[in-house]
Amino acid sequence: MTSIHPTAIVSPSANIGEDCDIGPYCIIEANVTLGRACRLISHVHISGPTEIGEENLFYPFCSIGHRSQDLKYKGEPTYLRIGSRNTFRESCTVNRATSPGLFTIVGSDNNFLAYSHIAHDCIVGNHVIFSNNGTIAGHVIVEDYAIIGGLSGVHQFCRIGQHAIIGGCTKIVQDVPPFFIADGNPAQIRGVNLVGLERAGFPDDKIRLLREAYRLLYRANLNVSQALERIRDELEQTPEISALLHFIESSQRGIIR
Repeated sequence: MTSIHPTAIVSPSANIGEDCDIGPYCIIEANVTLGRACRLISHVHISGPTEIGEENLFYPFCSIGHRSQDLKYKGEPTYLRIGSRNTFRESCTVNRATSPGLFTIVGSDNNFLAYSHIAHDCIVGNHVIFSNNGTIAGHVIVEDYAIIGGLSGVHQFCRIGQHAIIGGCTKIVQDVPPFFIADGNPAQIRGVNLVGLERAGFPDDKIRLLREAYRLLYRANLNVSQALERIRDELEQTPEISALLHFIESSQRGIIR
């Protein structure tokens, strides 16, 4: 049975799923769908149009689904979609998209620590971690299993590849290739995310191939085109190597070098 604290304000037109727990002083506006077994601890404000899946946990002072901060936004109907089993710690902010009919999208099984910010039109995958004050600007894409370090900032339109990790206090202004570590201000690629890949169960032979790809990209005095050609010609084309090649070849802002 859903529990709504007497001090909470819930719009009659909001769609609240079964077994939700809506704590003190929460506000849920119209055009919000809240899936089964979500918990809002207290002082959470959800605006719409927003769709939220099941078993999400929101800590105090989260601001979810409010209008884009983009100055181009003029009040058109835009959307936010959040998956299931995410945790949003204290004071997280997630904004809707800017252009009419578009979505900001957050996947499932993510952990957003205190003061994290997801701006308009972003796409965040699954099993992602944002450390405290990890922030991404508009139109950023964060792929599955990526980690955003504390007090780090990601420039608009950048992409963070799968299983990549960004160190704390890092400034990201170009794409971070998958499986690698980015750190510094300005950021540099420091190596392969060995600890993350080992924890994720990657076998030694696949990690060895990624280390060789890193060497060709960053230690062999090759430009990007030359390095990609060598990777394609010399390394086994595993799904990970193919994903790395596709990510770099499809980059619009270029990768961090």
